[in-house]
Amino acid sequence: MDQGRVNPSMKLEQQGISGLGQVYYNLLEPDLVKAAVQRGEGELGQGGTVLVNTGKFTGRSPKDKHVVATPGVEPHIWWDNNRRMEPEAFDRLYADMLAHMKGRDFFVQDLFGGADPAYRLDVRMVTELAWHGLFIRHLLRRPTSAEVDAFVPEFTIINVPSFRADPERHGCRSDTVIALNFEKKLILIGGTEYAGENKKSVFTLLNYILPEMGVMAMHCSANHAIDDPEDSAIFFGLSGTGKTTLSSDPARVLVGDDEHGWSDNGIFNFEGGCYAKTINLSAVAEPEIYATTKNFATVIENMVYDPETKELDFTDAKYTENMRCAYPLEQISNASSTGLAGAPKNVIMLTCDAYGVLPPIARLTPAQAMYHFLSGFTSKTPGTERGVVEPEPTFSTCFGAPFMPRRPEVYGKLLQEKIGQYGATCWLVNTGWTGGSYGTGKRMPIKATRALLTAALDGSLNDVAFRKDPNFGFEVPVAVPGVDDALLDPRQTWADAAAYDAKAAQLVAMFSKNFEKYLPFIDEDVKAAAIG
Repeated sequence: MDQGRVNPSMKLEQQGISGLGQVYYNLLEPDLVKAAVQRGEGELGQGGTVLVNTGKFTGRSPKDKHVVATPGVEPHIWWDNNRRMEPEAFDRLYADMLAHMKGRDFFVQDLFGGADPAYRLDVRMVTELAWHGLFIRHLLRRPTSAEVDAFVPEFTIINVPSFRADPERHGCRSDTVIALNFEKKLILIGGTEYAGENKKSVFTLLNYILPEMGVMAMHCSANHAIDDPEDSAIFFGLSGTGKTTLSSDPARVLVGDDEHGWSDNGIFNFEGGCYAKTINLSAVAEPEIYATTKNFATVIENMVYDPETKELDFTDAKYTENMRCAYPLEQISNASSTGLAGAPKNVIMLTCDAYGVLPPIARLTPAQAMYHFLSGFTSKTPGTERGVVEPEPTFSTCFGAPFMPRRPEVYGKLLQEKIGQYGATCWLVNTGWTGGSYGTGKRMPIKATRALLTAALDGSLNDVAFRKDPNFGFEVPVAVPGVDDALLDPRQTWADAAAYDAKAAQLVAMFSKNFEKYLPFIDEDVKAAAIG
C-alpha cells in the first residue's frame, strides 16, 4: 500500500515503474528523518539532525557521468566534455535497474527546480534511501499541497545506490553510473550514495534546457541589498572557492548559494536550500551556517562525531575534506523568501589560485569577463571529486564544466549579452593563496576578501585608484581602506620576487594554452582580451 500525498493519476505505475515494495510519496521532513533512522541509514544527531556517511564515494564521480546520444540531442552536446552513452545501452541499463528495484522500498519527492514559475522544471526524484529524499527536499523547491496533488513530472531521476552497472553491457565506465537521457526525460544514478549527484543532475538538466529559452544557467551564488532586490550580485565559482561563505553576508539578502538562472525577469534561484562545506566551519566566522548543524532535519554528511554525545568534529577530515551539511534556505535568517532578484549590478568570478599569483580582486572589462568566464581558472579542492587530496590548479570553463552539456561558447555568449544589456560591473576575486603557492604561502584572509567585496558591491571600490596588472591586463586597486596595501600586489607578498615572476609567467602560459581551443568560436574583442 503506497503512503503519502501524490497526484493519483501520476504514480510510479503510470510511468511504467511497477513491482516495487512500499512507495512513500512526498513525505515531509519528520517522517523522512524517522524513516532514515529506523532503516539504519544514519543516526539521529543533536537537535534532530541526520548523521550519514556515504561510504566509498564522498564526492562526485564526473568520469562516470554519461549523456545519451539520441539523434535530436547529439548535435547540441559538448562531447569533448561529456561521456557518450548509446541509446540502446541506456535502454538496457534502465531495464536492468527496474528489475533490480523490484520488491524494494522507494521514496518519491515531487519538487521544482527554479524559483521563477516561468522557467522552473518539475522534477520527480525517486530514491532508494530515505535520507536522499530528505536531502533533495531541502535542496530543491517544495511545492504546496495543492501543487503536489496536480504534479506531473517533466523529468524523473531514479537513484539506486545498491545497483551496480555493467560497463560492457551498459556502455559506461565502471559499476558507478550517472546517465542523462534528455530525450526520454530520465536520469539514472547507480552505485554511489553521495547525495550531491542528485542536485547536480538537476543543475545539468537546467544547463541543457534553459539556454534555448534565452536564460543563462549559472554555477553561482547570489544576494541583493537589504530592501532593494534590484541591487543584486552573483558569485561564480567552483566548490571550495567561497560561493556559500561570501554570499551569506548578514548585510545583504541571500538569494541562493550555488545555482541560478538569469532571464529577462532578473535572476532566480534554482534551489530551495544550501549544501555547505563544514570543514573547519566556525561559529564565529559563519554563525548561521554553523547553527544549521544542530537544526532539526539538517543532513550532516561524512562528518566525524562523538558516538555518545553526537558532538560534531569540524576539524577531523577522517572521511573526507568534502564534509557537508544540507538544509533549507529559510534556516538562514537573511535568506530571500522568493528566490528572486533583479539583474545583477555586479558579477563576481571567484577563483582559488593555488599558485598565489592572482590579486585578491581585479576589475574586468566585459571582454575580459568573458575571457575569464570561459577560462574558469581555479583549483579543485580536496574531497570535492574523488582522488583530489590537495589543491590542483585547473581550468573549468564557465566555472562549472562538469555540469555543462552544451559547448562553453553558448554560455559565454549568453553571459556577455546579459552583461552588455544590463551594464553589470565584473570582478575577479582570488580566495586562494597569497605570499607563495600552496605549501609555501597561506590562504587569502577572509576578512580582507569580505572588505573588498563590500567595497565592490556598495560602489566605493570604483572610486579608488587602480593599476594595470602587467601579467593579465586587468585593473587592480592600489589601496582600499581596511585592507593591507601589500596584499593588493601579490608580488610584494612573496619573499622571493623572482620566484613570483616565474610562477606568474607559468600561469600566463597555462591561460594562453588553455584558451587556444576557444579562439575559433569567439569575437575579436574577447580575443584581444586574451593574455599573450
